[in-house]
Amino acid sequence: MIFVTGVAGFIGSNLAKYLLQLDDNIQIVGIDNLNDYYDVQLKEDRLKELDKYANFTFIKGSIADKTLVDNIFKQYQPSIVVNLAAQAGVRYSILNPDVYMESNIIGFYNLLEACRHSYDDGKTGVEHFVYASSSSVYGSNKKVPYSTEDKVDNPVSLYAASKKSNELMAHAYSKLYNIPSTGLRFFTVYGPAGRPDMAYFGFTNKLKNHEKIQIFNYGNCKRDFTYIDDIVEGIVRVMTKAPAKQQGEDGLPEPPYAIYNIGNNHPENLLEFVDILQQELIRAGVLPEDYDFERYKELVPMQPGDVPVTYADTSSLERDFNFKPSTSLRTGLRAFAEWYKSYYKD
Repeated sequence: MIFVTGVAGFIGSNLAKYLLQLDDNIQIVGIDNLNDYYDVQLKEDRLKELDKYANFTFIKGSIADKTLVDNIFKQYQPSIVVNLAAQAGVRYSILNPDVYMESNIIGFYNLLEACRHSYDDGKTGVEHFVYASSSSVYGSNKKVPYSTEDKVDNPVSLYAASKKSNELMAHAYSKLYNIPSTGLRFFTVYGPAGRPDMAYFGFTNKLKNHEKIQIFNYGNCKRDFTYIDDIVEGIVRVMTKAPAKQQGEDGLPEPPYAIYNIGNNHPENLLEFVDILQQELIRAGVLPEDYDFERYKELVPMQPGDVPVTYADTSSLERDFNFKPSTSLRTGLRAFAEWYKSYYKD
């Protein structure tokens, strides 16, 4: 059984759907608190897609609820745990830090403890704990592309600090209790039915409503945009190959622990990104052909917590899993624009 947290979220729902379509014998239990950080209807619509599968079970609740998490582990005894439940968003962590501590720290700890106790009484226990980290952990690092070998002790937001904390906590539990764990640093995930707080989605909403879009750092930011299908394939490949358990020279376990970047390895300038987005929105009929984009673009300074460049070194992912994300930005934004036109029929 696979336990997926944040299953109504963008990545969680796509991962669950992929796995359910892959094999009728795969049992998935998903949890989500369906919070209102963004449109709950979008989350409910994602769940409707998953409810079609007999081998899917949904539990509404929070991973910060220790009793609930412990009961799920006791009842379903997952062999793989994929933790995608987290409060996302760099800027929102400045406005509402409490929810980051609750979900990203306490919730993460509850999952680690449940994994630890899954081995009690000689049980097989959790074979692999996979969790979402973020490119945000690289903070103010100057060296690009970002490598998992880089020192990442300079977070510039509480969100980034919470994700770095997850990696440290997972390492400690891997060392202490021999729990195979893998952290995945995602780079700017986008695609159909994505998160409305992400730039491409927010820009689309504003342009459709004839509102100005703000392009930060005067358009000089670069982002390594990663299409959702590439993220899902990366997770699935990683899930099936847990870090090996080994004894260290001290007779204690070497932590079966790994970290990978999942990014497109190709940063795009934000102005170029907006240009491709507007072309695809016109092509899909979301915006009229004579739309005056220049009128609605506003170049503004960098926002607190943001970084000028994200750029993933994916060499270790290629080496260990023979996989490299490859979906072009135009292909991905075309799929998003067509979904947007279909979903928001007005």
